[in-house]
Amino acid sequence: MSESGGVVGAGVSMADWEKRFRAARVSLPGWADDAPQRALFVSNATGTYELYAWDRDSGAQRKVTERANGTTDGALSPDGEWIWWFDDKDGDEFGIWRRQPFAGYPGTRPEVDEPAVPGLDASYPAGLAIGRGDGPVVVGRSTDEGGSTIHVVRGDAAPVEVYRHRESAGVGDLSHDGSLIAVEHTEHGDAMHSALRVIRPDGTTVAELDDTSGGTEELGLEVLGFAPVDGDTRLLVGHQRRGRWEPMVWDVSSGEERDLALDLPGDVSAEWYPDGSALLVVHSFEARSDMWRYDFVSGSLERIETPRGSVSGATARPDGSVEYLWSSAAEPPVVRSTSGGVVLDPPGLAAPASVPVEDVWVDGPGGRIHALVQKPAGATGPLPTVFDIHGGPTWHDSDAFAAGPAAWVDHGFAVVRVNYRGSTGYGREWTDALKRRVGLIELEDIAAVREWAVTSGLADPDRLVLTGGSWGGYLTLLGLGTQPDAWAVGIAAVPVADYVTAYHDEMEALKAMDRTLLGGTPEEVPERFAASSPLTYVDAVKAPVYVSAGVNDPRCPIRQVENYVDRLAARDAVHEVYRYDAGHGSLVVDERVKQVSLELAFAQGHLPG
Repeated sequence: MSESGGVVGAGVSMADWEKRFRAARVSLPGWADDAPQRALFVSNATGTYELYAWDRDSGAQRKVTERANGTTDGALSPDGEWIWWFDDKDGDEFGIWRRQPFAGYPGTRPEVDEPAVPGLDASYPAGLAIGRGDGPVVVGRSTDEGGSTIHVVRGDAAPVEVYRHRESAGVGDLSHDGSLIAVEHTEHGDAMHSALRVIRPDGTTVAELDDTSGGTEELGLEVLGFAPVDGDTRLLVGHQRRGRWEPMVWDVSSGEERDLALDLPGDVSAEWYPDGSALLVVHSFEARSDMWRYDFVSGSLERIETPRGSVSGATARPDGSVEYLWSSAAEPPVVRSTSGGVVLDPPGLAAPASVPVEDVWVDGPGGRIHALVQKPAGATGPLPTVFDIHGGPTWHDSDAFAAGPAAWVDHGFAVVRVNYRGSTGYGREWTDALKRRVGLIELEDIAAVREWAVTSGLADPDRLVLTGGSWGGYLTLLGLGTQPDAWAVGIAAVPVADYVTAYHDEMEALKAMDRTLLGGTPEEVPERFAASSPLTYVDAVKAPVYVSAGVNDPRCPIRQVENYVDRLAARDAVHEVYRYDAGHGSLVVDERVKQVSLELAFAQGHLPG
């Protein structure tokens, strides 16, 4: 197998696949509503993903956080004076909000930033909304013991609890004048479909919007944001009433609902322009996305030109321009503006390009399955082929730049990514299809695409790798056990391996999701958990197995991974395990490069030929 390479600096050689991981990246900058020259973004420029402050007037940039395992959760106060960031322990996602001045400290920097909300104990985060001036700050939290809570804080006063429920809930948004709080909740018990409640800062209810009852199927709602105008009680809401995600405007005072009925296929999301006169629409369809401007007065929809690929974030600026983070499978991500040019250019090494993605549609047991295929330029099959399975499951692979698949292509592999039933982007019915037979339904679709890959001549049936992270790691282990003759090697990162133990050890929000997917707890529906658990089929696994896991992972906890590995070891099955000191993945570039190196070496060492 081949490996493309290059030279960086004097005498320092680095392969292209490694360059893609080490190249500096930046997120779409978020900006302070009332101080748009002040921005906050995430970058790996120093080798670990951390928060950076950016004064756009002067061009000055400053690293805000510096922690061994990185930091990505942060927010600016509307006046731009404060940066809030979430402080957990080594990736366990359990911690508190801290804050520091946007300009940094005038004297010696303290050892650790001050708690942003003294009096609130550590928890999992469930939304944050920061009010203007002396307005309220709204903090969403969840704990295994207390369920979901929402607290309101004013100045130096003690936090006041305004919401509590056992089921999952979180802060959606705070109105521009701080008088209304939008809450997404799942009090009805379906963690896949939220209902909305708008409350005042004292906790009293103003309005309810619930699409989860009254019909044959539950539908979800999501908060997209209050109108950015004082006294305006319009709330932009995402709904599924026509079988896909679309925006509408709900006036929470009058109860009026304005159905926008945008004539676009696929899922549609939106956010307000800063003056509230229009919406910036991001439209996703068949693994690609584009942008539009919807004008409230005329009702017109105008396309905003973007290259073919994926927009993974967009924001409208006060001057009417739109900044967006764009990439394609072949071209690395870049923050662009409709006013022209690159908005934020990261320093140092640039990521090499990769190969374009090809679309494949395969007839499956639940309908047409969309798969994305990449292969080395000029290569003809049959090729060693990697089925790289996405996580979520409520997610989808898209025509966007990804260093992992590109690394496999550089090493001579074809890469197939399957948007199986359960994936987003293909309608509500497709996303909701995996209930009850969790894991098994997704693997039916993966098997159908595998059959196409072999019969089409793309894939060598004796050199097929099944891999993925998180839910993709779970499907990898489940696939190795339920389809033991289909795969030559399995590589699972941060997987669910023992579903029952995972349920008991994971964070509360994921327990709620599992109860929704499987219809109850392990004690209530033991047969469903058993049927969907990789541990049930571990003795049938034939392929060599590689497993990596974060020891602090709250989503796919380490104990259940150890249970699976112990069963492999008990029968001397060929396997390797790599444990690292982080949570659900790593924000450290060196660590990520090490993991990919180990995965590549394991596949090459165990594939025939």
